[in-house]
Amino acid sequence: MSDAHGVARDQLRAFIERIERLEEEKKTIADDIKDVYGEAKGMGFDTKILKKVVALRKKDEQERMEEEAILDTYLLALGMIESPPEG
Repeated sequence: MSDAHGVARDQLRAFIERIERLEEEKKTIADDIKDVYGEAKGMGFDTKILKKVVALRKKDEQERMEEEAILDTYLLALGMIESPPEG
């Protein structure tokens, strides 16, 4: 096997090992997050709503406003909310 193949093999192995370490860290972090949600649930908080709040906080105000407007449009079309008063 040439040195070039050996170097490529070593680089590939290094990438794979880094990815594997990061995947393990990701699993650990996901488990930690799950534990925090469990604690919150134990304190009486609604975890489904907490997850929505976390997702909303990741978005900027403009993006949230656009999504809310579209949601309102859909809910109105389905008769799930009343039309807001003109004003």
